[in-house]
Amino acid sequence: MLTDTSSSTNVDAPVTIDNFEIKEEDLPAFEDMPFEDIEELPLEHPGAKDPEYRKRRDYIASLAKNFRETGVITDVDYTEEEQGVWRHVAGELEELHQKHASPFYLKAKKHLGISNDRIPQLTEMNRRLNELTGFRLAPIEGLVNTRSFLTWLSWRTMLSTQYIRHHSRPGYTPEPDIVHEAMGHIPMFTNEAFADYSQFIGLGARIATDEQIEQLGRLYWFTVEFGLVEAEGEIKAYGAGVLSSFKEMKHAFSDDVERRPFDLEQVINHEYTYSDIQPVLYVVPSYKFLKEETRRFIETFGN
Repeated sequence: MLTDTSSSTNVDAPVTIDNFEIKEEDLPAFEDMPFEDIEELPLEHPGAKDPEYRKRRDYIASLAKNFRETGVITDVDYTEEEQGVWRHVAGELEELHQKHASPFYLKAKKHLGISNDRIPQLTEMNRRLNELTGFRLAPIEGLVNTRSFLTWLSWRTMLSTQYIRHHSRPGYTPEPDIVHEAMGHIPMFTNEAFADYSQFIGLGARIATDEQIEQLGRLYWFTVEFGLVEAEGEIKAYGAGVLSSFKEMKHAFSDDVERRPFDLEQVINHEYTYSDIQPVLYVVPSYKFLKEETRRFIETFGN
């Protein structure tokens, strides 16, 4: 859900990096979340010229707006066409997931009740996440800039869209949608070390300079979005951008990718382009390793 790395908030006061239990009263007001206008679809968007699709997106976005005002997530009554898009993508990914997805990810999907048959509701996943790791899901109606998006992770909260990609191109989306969120991001938050790592990134975002926020954006990109992990003697995928895309999944395990051992200094200085297929991916030995490397990194902020 990242866009650019521009700063929209002032650098926060020092934060405590050991508070893993975030209570409801600790959360900022959801209505203050800035986002980009969902109605402004670029012409190359598959649904840009489809008035019914745009109307439907606007309606689902209105449910997120209600959440920002009330704090209550509303289930979406997805249409059969929308369910068909989910089934198409899930079916396309199934074999690749069984072969290349992190074993933890595969178990987490089952624990969250995510199936290939229907689009999961945020309410269902939110309840289970909260029980397991104290993470929350918050519906959002549009894209959020890097600092704002990452900062919410410090409150163990993942901003998530609920609308789905256009039916004409089920294998492609120019923006995060419910396929990307539920098929990619959300299962990983059931892992305690990964959840803590994500919170560390958020805490860093609250106190980061503009240069550091760019570094955190790269760290997020090469881990949460496009990360690989050593598991059971093999390299597996845990990044949402890989797990939710048939094209990226095949590419990540082809001979066209350079898979490097994770090195924090390399990662935070590695430039990338959103629209390009990734030529280099980084492999972490474990989520615990990633958590501790990130803790040490953000402890340097403000020094």
